[in-house]
Amino acid sequence: MAGAQAGQAAALRRGPFTFGPLEEGEALVEPILGSWEANIDHALARSPIDVCSSRGEDAVVLGNLGVVRVLQVNTAGRDAAVREGDLCLLLPFGLLDRYGYAELAYAYDAPHTIGLLAKRSKMDVRLLLPIPADTSYTLPQWATYGRYFTAWDNWHKALGCWRTQVGDDDPAEHLVFGWGGGVAFAELLLAKRAGFRVAMTAGSDERLAFLRENGIEPVDRRLFPDLSLSPRQAGADRERLARHRGSLADFLKLTDELSDGRGVAIFVDNIGEPLYEATVKSLAREGVITTCGWKAGMRLSHLRGAECISRHIHVNTHVWRLPDSAEIRDFQEASGWMAPNGSTTLYDFDQVPQLAEDYAQGRIGSYFPLYSVNPL
Repeated sequence: MAGAQAGQAAALRRGPFTFGPLEEGEALVEPILGSWEANIDHALARSPIDVCSSRGEDAVVLGNLGVVRVLQVNTAGRDAAVREGDLCLLLPFGLLDRYGYAELAYAYDAPHTIGLLAKRSKMDVRLLLPIPADTSYTLPQWATYGRYFTAWDNWHKALGCWRTQVGDDDPAEHLVFGWGGGVAFAELLLAKRAGFRVAMTAGSDERLAFLRENGIEPVDRRLFPDLSLSPRQAGADRERLARHRGSLADFLKLTDELSDGRGVAIFVDNIGEPLYEATVKSLAREGVITTCGWKAGMRLSHLRGAECISRHIHVNTHVWRLPDSAEIRDFQEASGWMAPNGSTTLYDFDQVPQLAEDYAQGRIGSYFPLYSVNPL
């Protein structure tokens, strides 16, 4: 990705990219499959930050989640956790805090990191997590891991917070709801395993059927066409405001029915400002709003007093904890908590610009868009 003039979106450009020799503790890798994530879309939109400017670099190689093949390792004679020929998951950690959480993301806002949108790349061996040699799953299934690892961390933090206030109730009496997306899908599968009722929105017949097939109550968001038209946006347009209130009332009626009048116990909201009013108003007392993303708006506002009186807990997480990575991988392998086989959409390397456009325009039916870089 190359930088752009102020006020303009950045552009994907294909060309030569050079890097120096392997330093001790680095590996030369050949990217095989990459997962198209919201952070790539954010980088191209230069929002919420301009990553080229933030990193002080004229061009950045994006792509921080995917499968790579190790070609060479420089370990200075010491044993390495990865070896030549290993297929590994790239862990997207740039700068870590003292507890192992990411402060800067690899191949995004962490300077001097090289992503997967290149035929060759080099990276710290500590960021390479081998795929089990005898795995039961395909490489495209493994390439979706970023959404699952993120969901694991966010779900366990949200569930733990909810249990601090609702310690003994049967989860079967409580609803976990999510706005559509791959991370929310993965979280709702964990919620379902924990015994909760689960429901999620989708905007196409294809995705609604997919949710139903995987045991999640599908909610057609097309039934609430003006839900995202908040009163602040509506302004003095009374007709627009009336449509919004109608969609909101219909949505609250539906969540009321799904929860037997209790409201949503845990709401997975990775959308942000346009739907935040509906999220808050549908939440149960002692409910939790949990988020690990901000697809359509970072700035939120609410009545703090009302949130206190309702004992709402707001959970915000980002990525996951690096030392937990192997545990999450092993849980996926053992439990089958994995993107369903055949649920991914794959673009060739030459089609990456088309993938970027399709993702930005919401034209991809799958929750798991991938791109290939090198053949297996």
